[in-house]
Amino acid sequence: MKQLLLDIQPAPAPSLENFVPGRNAEALYSLLMAASGKSENRFIYLWGPGGSGKSHLLHACADLARQHDVALTTADDVQRLDEEAQIDLFNTFNQIRASGGVLISSGDAAPMQMGLRDDLATRLSWGLVYQLQPLSDEEKAQALAAHAAERGMKLPDEVLDYCLRHLRRDLRTLMATLDALDTWSLTAKRPVTLPLLRQLLQLPLDI
Repeated sequence: MKQLLLDIQPAPAPSLENFVPGRNAEALYSLLMAASGKSENRFIYLWGPGGSGKSHLLHACADLARQHDVALTTADDVQRLDEEAQIDLFNTFNQIRASGGVLISSGDAAPMQMGLRDDLATRLSWGLVYQLQPLSDEEKAQALAAHAAERGMKLPDEVLDYCLRHLRRDLRTLMATLDALDTWSLTAKRPVTLPLLRQLLQLPLDI
């Protein structure tokens, strides 16, 4: 994917509002309540494959917690923690449990399936645990169509189908592509079409 597509329009800051929930509505609601200080659930663990939105959600929750003056700690990709970092996270968990605050963490598998220290894996399993479900192609198509509509962009079905079939499948890249295509359409004063998308994908990086 040409870097131009990501440079024309900077990606919006991660938020819970611009996360497409798909089949993750319950997890999204629990995160919203915890990060805004409206829930008794103070420990949430998210897991799923790369591209499922874990980092997006942790960044979004951290920002929301600052707005509501909630003492929130996040720990992303805990499967990468070395022994010392796992001990630190274990101690952080116990401190939050005793003194207050919220911990939202994530990994690529369920807590007991990543080879973590037993004591840390057990702690991470104590709170709410959600497996993030990736968006289906239909859900991605709906999200892209809605994004285009918000921009006042007429998005032909063939352009949408091409994006889903031939581009990187993560939603951030797909939306950045639509943003770049919309900008290029306005610059070139041409309607959004499949030939215009193909032309955009062939643009050099230094224009």
